[in-house]
Amino acid sequence: MLQLTVSRESWKIKGTFRISRGARTSAEVVLVSLVADGATGVGECVPYARYGESLESVCEQIDKLRPDVEAGNIDRQALQEALPPGAARNALDCALWDLEAKQNRKRVWELAGLPQPEPVTTAYTLSLDSVEAMAANAAANAERPLLKLKLAGPEDLDRVRAVREAAPQARLIVDANESWSLETYRELAPLLAELGVVMIEQPLHAEEDGQLRGEPRPVPLCADESCHDRSTLPALAERYDMVNIKLDKTGGLTEALALKAEAEKLGFGIMVGCMLGTSLAMAPALLVAQGAAIVDLDGPLLLAEDRQPALTFKQSLVHPPKPALWG
Repeated sequence: MLQLTVSRESWKIKGTFRISRGARTSAEVVLVSLVADGATGVGECVPYARYGESLESVCEQIDKLRPDVEAGNIDRQALQEALPPGAARNALDCALWDLEAKQNRKRVWELAGLPQPEPVTTAYTLSLDSVEAMAANAAANAERPLLKLKLAGPEDLDRVRAVREAAPQARLIVDANESWSLETYRELAPLLAELGVVMIEQPLHAEEDGQLRGEPRPVPLCADESCHDRSTLPALAERYDMVNIKLDKTGGLTEALALKAEAEKLGFGIMVGCMLGTSLAMAPALLVAQGAAIVDLDGPLLLAEDRQPALTFKQSLVHPPKPALWG
C-alpha cells in the first residue's frame, strides 16, 4: 500500500531576496512524501506565481492524483501525461525517483543510467538592491568564482560596474528576469561584454523575446522564463545561445534529463538553475548539472537555515546528495 503525504513549508531567507518582479523574506515550498513497504521517497517543489502557480493550486493538483498514486497506477511515465510541466509534477516525479531508489537500494543516478555525479561549482546570487548594497555583497563574496547579479533596468550598468570593482576575479552572469526592453538590451549588452559578463539571462519578457531574433549577441543569451520543457525549444533557436533548466519548470527530473539531451542535440549551452528552496529541491538538479556550462543551485546558501540532512557546500562547491537526503 502506497501512502501519499503533501505538506507546505516556509523557510526564512537571510534578509530580503529581490528580483525585478518583487521581494520576499521566505521560501514557500511543497513537500511530497511517498511511503511504501517501509521505504520513503520525497520531493520538494516551489510554486511560482509567474507561471500561475500557488501553494494551494499545486497541492490541489497533487491531491487530485491521490487515488491513482496510492493505487500504484501512476509511475514516472504516466505522471508525464497526468500533470503538465510545473511545480506539482516536479515534487511527485522526484518523490517517485527517490522511492524507487530506496526500494531497490540503488542511487537515482544508477536507475537513470548516468555516471556517478561529481561536485559542481554553483553561482552565488546577489539580490537586486542599490548599487552600494550590491557592491558590498559582492565584496563579501569576492572569493566565489561565479557571481550572479539580479538586475531590473535603471542603474543596472552602475550595479555591474560596482560589482566588478568589488569582485575583480569573479566571473559574472546577470539576470534581468524579463525586465529589459529591446532598447535597454541594445544599450547594455556591449557594455556588459566590456565588463567581462559571460552570460545574460532572459533580458526580455518571454512573450516579447522574438525581438531578439537577428540581434547581435556580444554576450551569450540564456532563456529562462522562455524555456520550460522540450516543446519550448524550437522557438528559441535564433534568440538564445543557452537554456536554463529548472526542475520546477520542466516538471521534474524525468523531463529535465530529456530536455537537457534535446537542447544539447540542438546546440544550446546548458545552465541548470533553481527556485528558492532547500537542499531537497537542489538534490535532483545536481544530476542534471553534471557537465553544464553554468550551474546556479545556491538556494540553500540564501536561506537562514536548511533542512537536515542537507547538501554539503564548501564555499561555492556543492557535493551530490547522500541517500539520507534524496536519491
